[in-house]
Amino acid sequence: MYKSIALALSLLMGGHAFAAQAESPAPQKAEQARISMAQARKIALKVVPGQVVKQELEKEAGGSGLRYSFDIKAGKDTREVGVDAKTGKVLENSLDNNAMD
Repeated sequence: MYKSIALALSLLMGGHAFAAQAESPAPQKAEQARISMAQARKIALKVVPGQVVKQELEKEAGGSGLRYSFDIKAGKDTREVGVDAKTGKVLENSLDNNAMD
């Protein structure tokens, strides 16, 4: 009987650890980045001076596959600037059509 209880507890604990790992991809992405969010923000603001209204680290095609994305309010427009999280290269500088969402 004790073996059955021990087996059940092991399965529960293992499943919980697996679920916790699957639910937290952001820290894993941050560990893969070679430049920090603050460094990427400085790069983005040099390209488009203004106020950052949204920022995120995301996996996306192009560059190294991992990038920081910044929505920057510049005058009447909001621009999206993407900075490669491994190289610091600007991957995108476009008018943000979703700024009204």
